[in-house]
Amino acid sequence: MSYKNQQTLGVGAFLFVVFILIPWLIHVSGRWDFYYTLTSVALLSIASGGVWLTFYIGRINIGQGAFALAGGYVSAILVVKYGVSFWLTIPLAGLFCAVAAVLIGLPILRLRGVYFAMITLVLTEVARLTALALPITNGARGISSIPLPGELSIFGLTIIPDFSTIENVKLAFYYVAAVLMVASFAALYRIVNSRIGHLCRSLQQNEELASSIGVNTAYLRVIAYAISSFMGGISGAIFVAISRSIYPASFPVKDSIDFMLNCFLGGLGYVFGPMLGTLVIYFGWDVLFTTGKYQLLIYSSVLILLMLFLPNGILSLRLPGRKGVRK
Repeated sequence: MSYKNQQTLGVGAFLFVVFILIPWLIHVSGRWDFYYTLTSVALLSIASGGVWLTFYIGRINIGQGAFALAGGYVSAILVVKYGVSFWLTIPLAGLFCAVAAVLIGLPILRLRGVYFAMITLVLTEVARLTALALPITNGARGISSIPLPGELSIFGLTIIPDFSTIENVKLAFYYVAAVLMVASFAALYRIVNSRIGHLCRSLQQNEELASSIGVNTAYLRVIAYAISSFMGGISGAIFVAISRSIYPASFPVKDSIDFMLNCFLGGLGYVFGPMLGTLVIYFGWDVLFTTGKYQLLIYSSVLILLMLFLPNGILSLRLPGRKGVRK
C-alpha cells in the first residue's frame, strides 16, 4: 500500500473513531460524563496545537492561557452584554487574540530561548490581572449565567439547532469541539506542508541564514504567533459556552505550562503530537489520582523519564526515521 493510501486510511479511521465509534461506546456504556471529558481534551489540544506552531518557528510559548482567557472573555461579553450570536463570537474571539498577538509579538518575537519564554509566561498573569481590573469583565465576580448557544442558520437553513432545544447538550458540544479540532489540525498540517511552512522551519534551524537568503523572518514569526493565539482564543470561547461562566482564574499559569507539556509529550516533530499529548496527560493525571499523595511525584517523574528517553515524543515510537511534520 502506498504512503498516500496509508494516510487516507489513517484519516478515515480517525474520523470514524471520533465521530461514530466514541459516541456509540458512550451511548452503550451510559457514561455520559465522558462527553465533557473528551470535549475538554479536544479544546485543550486545539490550544496546544497553537503552542506547537510557535515551537515550529523556534520559540517556546508559555503564554497560551492568556489568549484562551481573552478569547473566553470576548465571547462572554459579546453574548451577554451585546446579544451577539455565540457562533459569531468564536471567530471574533480568535481574531481579537490574533490582533493582540501581533501587537505583542512585534517587539518580543525578536527575543529567543528563555527570554521569549519568560515574557510569554508573564502574559497569562497579566491577562488575569487585566480581567480583575476592567469594569467590563466584572472583576473577580466574572461573567456567569451565559446562555446556551442559539441556532446557527445560513440563508434560512438550520446548520446547528438551538442548544436549549437539544436533549443531549453534552453530545452537541462534543461534536462542535471535535469538528473544530479536526479542522484546526487539518489547517496546521496544510500550513506546515506549504511553502510558508517550509520557510517557518528554516527559522527553527537558523534565522540568520534564512534572513540572508531573503526570507522575511519578522513577518513569518508574527504570522505564526497570530495563528497560534487565534487557536487559543477560539478554544477559550467554546470553554466558556460549556461552563457558561468565566472568571479571571479560569485559565491560570498552570494551563499555559500544560499546553507546552502536551506538545513535548506528543512530539514536537509531529503535527498531531499536541493532540496525542493532551489525551495522554489528561487521562494519565486522572489515572494517577488513585495514588493519592504520590500523584504529583509519579506524574512529574514519568514526564521527566519520557523526555529523557523519548525526547521526540510518544509519536517517535511509531514513526522512527521520518519527518514528523509530514505526518
